[in-house]
Amino acid sequence: MSRAKPIVISCGEPAGIGPEIAYKAWQTLATEMPLLWIGDPRHLPDGAEFQEVDMAEDAAIVASGALPVLARDFGGPSRAGHPDPIHANGVIGAIAEGVSLVQSGAARAICTAPIHKAALIDGANFAYPGHTEYLASLAGTEQVVMMLASDLLRVVPVTIHIALAQVSTQLTAAKLTDTLLITHAAMRRDFGIASPRIAVAGLNPHAGEDGKMGMEEIEMITPVLNALRAQGLDITGPLSADTMFHSGARARYDVAVCMYHDQALIPIKTLDFSGGVNVTLGLPFVRTSPDHGTAFDIAGKGIADATSMIAALRTAATMADAREA
Repeated sequence: MSRAKPIVISCGEPAGIGPEIAYKAWQTLATEMPLLWIGDPRHLPDGAEFQEVDMAEDAAIVASGALPVLARDFGGPSRAGHPDPIHANGVIGAIAEGVSLVQSGAARAICTAPIHKAALIDGANFAYPGHTEYLASLAGTEQVVMMLASDLLRVVPVTIHIALAQVSTQLTAAKLTDTLLITHAAMRRDFGIASPRIAVAGLNPHAGEDGKMGMEEIEMITPVLNALRAQGLDITGPLSADTMFHSGARARYDVAVCMYHDQALIPIKTLDFSGGVNVTLGLPFVRTSPDHGTAFDIAGKGIADATSMIAALRTAATMADAREA
């Protein structure tokens, strides 16, 4: 396995906690795996021990003693808690460069620090809703899936950042089918589970209660699940979401696929708020991210919790191991 190759960390929003948690993650993981931060060194915490490198291949040489940095000029220093559009092109470029390094084989995976979309729009006319869509564009991939993962639970929402009133219209047989197939393939390729067990939530309370609380389970969800079972997928459901997430239920599946954002994210954030990791499934490379935002309110104070960033980097390494195996 190519464990001498680094995992790239794109800097994210310089005025947020991204640079701080990247540095704290290096302090924890320095002897565990080589990391490579792409960004403007002026945005790292005061007193940070870092060393500029010219190539990704050099990261492993210096990683145990200093944070390896591919230094890029973002046009000026940052002010904690106050995003500056002048940095937008640098932030976007760090993501693109990190992806290029992974695609070329110079790095194993990319872990993206949180971005601030308004600053990217104001400074660079950023045309994507967020990281996921931009990464899919860089990869030339039409359909990707968001997973939130921790040691306690993996969840996939079929619909994501839309109003609850729109879920029933956006939730189609084609979208559910694509999500389940991408999730099944990723569980095998990225997590090394040969026969993944997928639990699927219903949309309505009690999974519709045989049509008394909604017809989506009968008319759309169950036919999709039956068709995929006929193809050999190990799927249970549609299940009542309120009984899917206690410890006994979680032992019966490897990943839970839910119909909308909060149905998936409330249980994992309740079980493991700090340790959750955002994983993009369906990309030709490994991408993870901490499951939180820029946290402008605490940026620059030295108190940011790097637990999710550390978990994201370890998850990226595990996924890269699985792909290489």
